[in-house]
Amino acid sequence: MRIGELAEAVGVTTRAVRHYHHQGLLPEPERLANGYRDYTLRHAVVLSRIRRLTELGLGLAEIRDVLAEDAGRVLAEGPGEELAEVAGKDLVEVLTELDQELARQEAAIRERRERLRVLLEAEHLPAEGPVSPELTALFARTAERVSESPMAALDREVLALMETAAPPAERERLLTALGSLLESPEAVARVDEAYALLDALADAEPDDPRVETAARRLAECTPRELLPDRAAIDHEHSFLRALYADFAPAQAEAVRRTLRILTEEP
Repeated sequence: MRIGELAEAVGVTTRAVRHYHHQGLLPEPERLANGYRDYTLRHAVVLSRIRRLTELGLGLAEIRDVLAEDAGRVLAEGPGEELAEVAGKDLVEVLTELDQELARQEAAIRERRERLRVLLEAEHLPAEGPVSPELTALFARTAERVSESPMAALDREVLALMETAAPPAERERLLTALGSLLESPEAVARVDEAYALLDALADAEPDDPRVETAARRLAECTPRELLPDRAAIDHEHSFLRALYADFAPAQAEAVRRTLRILTEEP
């Protein structure tokens, strides 16, 4: 058989046949006097097996291991029932590993779809989304009161960033702290007032007397669980420097004073 006839018989492309040659999965056939490859039934059998294994989801490296293992045993032991049984066990092991991997992928897909379902059923999707369902719900609590606040919008972006970058335990601590911060209408009102004070500093100087008022109000609204570690605050960690750079000078000074208040006062 020529390469086109082999490919058609097995149901693959000639390009796939050449790729399997290149990857060492399918042995090169002898060439006739005219230079054409002369494929045999054995090539068709091996190629059809490669196709079945790829359709199951095995990678080429795994297929190469299976084929090499079988070929090695044939050369070492010769054909026979005992050989066929041993080779079959090797394939079962490979397929079992594949089945376990697919099970992990299915579980991950189910979890992702559940998160999507919760987000799609939410009454409001935040502009910073997608974020976790928990953070979506927290943003919804303040959506009506602080939706027009530029500082609130920036704060939500920072919180979405923190949730994405934080390890699972840290993310849980963050969401718990935010939940306690917004657990009542009165608490939301205090947050709303703090945002308003910060927004009012957009064109102010760092020594404006309103900076201290804004810092005190913001400190009252900030759970200590949300604070970075003391070293990051004292030396203005790169994240804090980037954060301050996004604020107007007076707003940045208010946040600096807030951190000092929270870390210095008992």
